[in-house]
Amino acid sequence: MLALKPNCECCDTDLGPDSTNARVCSFECTFCKDCADTRFQNQCPNCGGELLRRPTRPAHHLAKHPASSKRFVKAHPECADL
Repeated sequence: MLALKPNCECCDTDLGPDSTNARVCSFECTFCKDCADTRFQNQCPNCGGELLRRPTRPAHHLAKHPASSKRFVKAHPECADL
């Protein structure tokens, strides 16, 4: 099950479980649409995989399967100007 991480790993923008701006790779590295598009050209800087729109979890499932609350930010060279 997807962790639904709460933020962009690059710019730390909030990405709620219902966000349509979240992008993930197959390892669940998580970025906002802006960073995925402009900084990484939709290629994960960690694994080289494709960054795609993260699916949303229906609200009625969030109570039993909540999104992660653990924030993660990594010092990617492309994010240095933030």
